[in-house]
Amino acid sequence: MAAETIEIVHTNDLHSHLENWPRIRRYIQAVQATESQAGQTVLVFDIGDAEDRAHPLTEATNGEANVALLNQIGYDAVTIGNNEGIGNSHAQLEHLYDHANFDVVLANLFEKDGSRPKFAQPYKQMTTKQGTRVTIIGLTAPFFLTYQPNGWQPRVVQDVLPDILAQTRASTDIFVVLSHLGIEMDRYLAKHFPELAVVLGSHTHHLLPHGEQHGHTMLGAAGKYGQYIGKMTLNLDAQHHIIQTVATVQKTSELPEEPEDKTEIQDYAHRGHALLRQVKIANIPEPLVTAIDRPTNMIHLALKALRVKGQTEVAILNQGLFLRDLKAGIVTMDDLHDQMPHPMHLLRVTLRGYDLWRLVMEMEKNRLFLRHFPIKGMSFRGKLFGELVYDGLTIEPGTRRVLWHGSELNPEQTYTITVLDHYLFIPFFPTIEIVGENEFLFPEFLRNVVADYLQQHYPV
Repeated sequence: MAAETIEIVHTNDLHSHLENWPRIRRYIQAVQATESQAGQTVLVFDIGDAEDRAHPLTEATNGEANVALLNQIGYDAVTIGNNEGIGNSHAQLEHLYDHANFDVVLANLFEKDGSRPKFAQPYKQMTTKQGTRVTIIGLTAPFFLTYQPNGWQPRVVQDVLPDILAQTRASTDIFVVLSHLGIEMDRYLAKHFPELAVVLGSHTHHLLPHGEQHGHTMLGAAGKYGQYIGKMTLNLDAQHHIIQTVATVQKTSELPEEPEDKTEIQDYAHRGHALLRQVKIANIPEPLVTAIDRPTNMIHLALKALRVKGQTEVAILNQGLFLRDLKAGIVTMDDLHDQMPHPMHLLRVTLRGYDLWRLVMEMEKNRLFLRHFPIKGMSFRGKLFGELVYDGLTIEPGTRRVLWHGSELNPEQTYTITVLDHYLFIPFFPTIEIVGENEFLFPEFLRNVVADYLQQHYPV
């Protein structure tokens, strides 16, 4: 018979899917109350990407509304995902958790000078009423390409975890890792760091209904969007050793719904829209329309905005980025967020003439395929990729000659264009990654760049 039971409840990759929040909150609060009354320890963790700027309330409050929701539960610790780490500017992330009632654990993200961020600690140590010492370590996906331009220095797990284990081994009975690294890295952790008792995973949106045992390490993960809540039960003997670990998940849609839930969920969106509508951007004389399969005045304006911000003579975008038209008259930040909800940054790409020609050939080869191709992830929040549109580049009819403002490309000359970081992450344009000299432009998203251009040319 177990001398002690520790219940771990975990969420991950909520991505501001607040339609599930009321039921998640009630479930976790009920577990906290019931298990605590039974004398058991309850630990509650979130494993990152709690926020997503596609939700208007997250956008309007720079994620602070999401932190306020997490405060309703009182998590014992959370770590960050790329949506917190890269979806916010450096300054926004520094202050995101100013009013949090929980600890942020994050062991592998540093300031450029090598110091640790003030909003987080590498690990947290807790002791249960029965005297079991638990160390919680937070790790997030070290995206060097995007964290560094945002003013952060990430480190790989292998560079930080061994030192933390060495520092805390003597004062720890159970190691728990909050891993926003993805399933394959979680398996790596279990294989190479067998003293880890629990690795709670996220990032790749994987679901482990009954966990995944690797030696002495149990992996857990609860899918995405709050569709599931993870639960892990640790049974310990009198010497604080784990004798059994049972991992389960609770499907959120199977939890009871209360009459007031719908109003609460709608209120989140209404509040966000109302805040964004207060930010008036421009007064446009005619509608800016969009279409998935042909160039429109909306994309032409956005291309000009990219050229200005990127300080280049050429820009490229795709029509699927624009989810609706902008009506003539006052344009607010709510309109632009609704039209372009994607957390995408600009990317300046410098290529030799031959390589730019090759990139254009890749785009032309994929053009018809991509026009109605459904895209998911890699920061895209729309449905279809849509028509590719060039500004400053043309292809001579009947040939494969590419013209830069009317002149044929010089194979040995260097050229710089502005696109979106999305083009680097999707697999259709490999030339960008293979030979491009790529510069990420932070912190503005596409919609902010368009907003600045509209503000300058069509002031309210």
